[in-house]
Amino acid sequence: MNTPILYIKNGCPWCDEALSYFRANNIRLETREVRSNKVFMEQMVKVSGQTKTPTFVLGDFIVADFDIGEFKVALQQAPAIQAQLGL
Repeated sequence: MNTPILYIKNGCPWCDEALSYFRANNIRLETREVRSNKVFMEQMVKVSGQTKTPTFVLGDFIVADFDIGEFKVALQQAPAIQAQLGL
């Protein structure tokens, strides 16, 4: 399985909520802090077309600028990703 990427900004409450959700569900992911790393910000903008966090990327499944409720809705529409994550 490819490792999911979560683009975050330190101090972002939605990012903290997302990190807590993924930890609680034992989902390993790579976090990339975009405020302190211009390359990560450029990558996030390239894949998602925007600058807001959190942004979750797993292959072609991208959920940008979300809260957990929105993430769950997106996941329901992507059963293969849901299964891949074990949710």
